[in-house]
Amino acid sequence: MSNEETSGPILKHVIAALVANEPGVLSNVAGMFAARGFNIDSLVVGRTENPELSRMTIVVSGTMDTLDQVRKQLLRLVQVVKVVDYVGTDYVERDLMLVRVSAEPGKRREVIELSDMFRARIVDVGREELMIELSGKEEKLEAFVDLLQPYGIIELARTGLIAMPRSEKVEGKTPVRRATTAGAGISGPSTTAKSDVDLKDLPPG
Repeated sequence: MSNEETSGPILKHVIAALVANEPGVLSNVAGMFAARGFNIDSLVVGRTENPELSRMTIVVSGTMDTLDQVRKQLLRLVQVVKVVDYVGTDYVERDLMLVRVSAEPGKRREVIELSDMFRARIVDVGREELMIELSGKEEKLEAFVDLLQPYGIIELARTGLIAMPRSEKVEGKTPVRRATTAGAGISGPSTTAKSDVDLKDLPPG
């Protein structure tokens, strides 16, 4: 029996965690991942509409068993009040990138036209370089970077992935999720919260 049959395929999992907005939360979460050997592809934290809560978006590569372990370990941290994973859910994801690229006078028009094709924005102009802003799915950003390589990338920074599930689609009178996991009976994101938390008081997951 192969490893894949035993533990399942390696997939990208997107997890959102609502945490208390207080010092030390990010270091505690990052330390938990490091101590248990979980491989983080990206981790983004930012404020929500509730000033008492921050939202972490964590991208982890692994099997379904890995996802289950990550969710359980996160909930053991005092500052974590809710964990949502997007397995089997139709969601919107965005990554933001700033990139400085060499753009000599003879090549500048080509770089600008390439940016227009990707709906990127020129946010700073130098004598021999441009700074470009682009947001979208990871695949879109990677494709843009590949096409910029021949011109000479000077510096690149990315925020990491943020994600949010799509709204329910109403067909007739019955709200229906846009996507489910085939055969698994999953509808919408899987949510886990601590028992003393009233989910009505939390931001949408």
